[in-house]
Amino acid sequence: MRSIYPYGHWPSPITAERLTAQTLKLSEPQAVGSDVFWLESRPAEKGRNALVQLSAQGIGTDILPEPYSVRTRAHEYGGGSYLATEQFIFCVLDTDQRIYAIDRKVYPITAAELVAISPEGKFRYADFCWDNYRQQLICVREDHSQANHEQHIEERSEIVAIDLSGHVKILVSGADFYSNPRLNATGDKLAYLSWNHPNMPWDSTSCFCSTLNASGEITHTDLIAGGNNESIFQPQWSPTGDLFFVSDRNNWWNIYRHTVHGAEAFYNIPAEFATPQWVFGMSTYGFLSNGDIFCNYSQHGQWQLGIIHQQHKTLTPITTEFNDISGIFCHQECSYFLAASSSKTTELYRWQNGQIQSISTIRETGLSIDEISQPQAIKFPTSDGEFAFGFYYAPHNKNVEALENSLPPLIVMCHGGPTGATETSLNLKIQFWTSRGFAVLDVNYRGSTGYGRQYRDRLKNNWGITDVIDVCSGADFLAQQGLIDANKIAIRGSSAGGFTVLAALTFSDIFKVGASLYGIGDLEGLMKDTHKFEARYLDSLVGEYPAQQTTYRARSPIHHTDELNCPVIFLQGLKDKVVPPNQAEAMVAALTAKGIKNAYVTFAEEGHGFRQAESIKKAIEAELAFYREIFS
Repeated sequence: MRSIYPYGHWPSPITAERLTAQTLKLSEPQAVGSDVFWLESRPAEKGRNALVQLSAQGIGTDILPEPYSVRTRAHEYGGGSYLATEQFIFCVLDTDQRIYAIDRKVYPITAAELVAISPEGKFRYADFCWDNYRQQLICVREDHSQANHEQHIEERSEIVAIDLSGHVKILVSGADFYSNPRLNATGDKLAYLSWNHPNMPWDSTSCFCSTLNASGEITHTDLIAGGNNESIFQPQWSPTGDLFFVSDRNNWWNIYRHTVHGAEAFYNIPAEFATPQWVFGMSTYGFLSNGDIFCNYSQHGQWQLGIIHQQHKTLTPITTEFNDISGIFCHQECSYFLAASSSKTTELYRWQNGQIQSISTIRETGLSIDEISQPQAIKFPTSDGEFAFGFYYAPHNKNVEALENSLPPLIVMCHGGPTGATETSLNLKIQFWTSRGFAVLDVNYRGSTGYGRQYRDRLKNNWGITDVIDVCSGADFLAQQGLIDANKIAIRGSSAGGFTVLAALTFSDIFKVGASLYGIGDLEGLMKDTHKFEARYLDSLVGEYPAQQTTYRARSPIHHTDELNCPVIFLQGLKDKVVPPNQAEAMVAALTAKGIKNAYVTFAEEGHGFRQAESIKKAIEAELAFYREIFS
């Protein structure tokens, strides 16, 4: 017998405690010999990144004891924080941002046995490759020693080589940013990416290839591809010594090979073989021992697996249940990758001889397939005559029946970035809402990735306009379909998605309540007070500053609070360096002065994003209570 409850008040098996227990995040899979490694972010351990090894016997072991966390702060977002080789594991520890070398013969080790090979100082390291010929580590380094925010002196980015005794040699410098230093098998060629302000890596990057002499010094450098508004992603050497990379020169991020005649389109289809490079170490393809390319690619917002056969340049799709795939790492005849489906959270898998096997510790959600709201891909018209995309999740709870003649409240979700995309893999935070009787629309507004460069560029000069049109149009579309209660529409988003939330609440009257998680209310303030990686991001999204100061103020909700007349809850980490707390505090003060209901929930030990279990629990419970109060 199903119980009857009003929408939004259904009793749910997905408690906040259960949600945090299932939010382990896996990243950066690697393999050496018969051993496999990955990072595991654990909310129950204050969000630390544990480095885990899975032995040939299938036993998982933490390489470093709690509370040590493997995490780089380079670009603030990090990534590419460790490298496993046959003899060593090199990793960056969060506590001091130094590189430590762990002898694989003696771990697990104690804290006293940790040996740093990078010098003390204001440095951050990421994106490693091992130079076996010269016994040195090559990586990206951020030098903060001379940086001064008040004097507008930025930290320096460079590619360096560090030997086991700690001697550092600068190999490449001069550009604003570097990534993906990769040495070929013979140790005489180094490929890497660079880009400069005001570009982001998905706007315009350059791929270079340098020649090294016997002592590891660069003697010559060639521009291989990129620049001129072409985004290059993941340069990588094949087993035969060819340099491959991904380029969006034909509107889609496709795979190319460098030849003596220039870049050769190795495999071109209307699909994305890349994703925005927000963090270091991202990988969408690798080479199997026979030279074939094991890859993942996105079409219509859904990720798929495939193998590109080098000899015939044909693609064989691999049929799976997965719709979110990342972290491709090939080793010998195997490929390792992270994947999730609409009914399973992310696990680490191994592909070998056509068979796929989960090799990480399976984290059961305890939910059966009939307890999960399934995403429905929708394409909806926008009010300015174009189209946008999203995924609709209907309210779903097998034990509950809604009141007759009623419609559910809707939560519109805005992904971060804004250059990014939402995925359709099992997200317990979405199920937290749908199991309580909320409908959810997860929007891939124009500017999102996965639909080609032209769609991605639709947000250029239009942030705060096009994305707002799209979230409003999506809500209108569902209301016209009779799927939701038009008088009970909420909107939520984090970081850049939080800006879309505040802009939509300010410049439209569709939504009745909003939640901004470490979101942006003042574009001008963000321009003056954010980190180097995104310091010029708004040049393309809004306009050059200060020349376009009027536009910045016109689109910033903080300057138009007279138009904002509905309740908002703000959730903010007090250690956030990307979107500082003063952004939320200014909005809270303005709303309070107007007498508009609001809530400001802070987290003293959190930065940009909530990692600790208690923070995640507190945030979502506060948001739920706020919605229920407003809608009641």
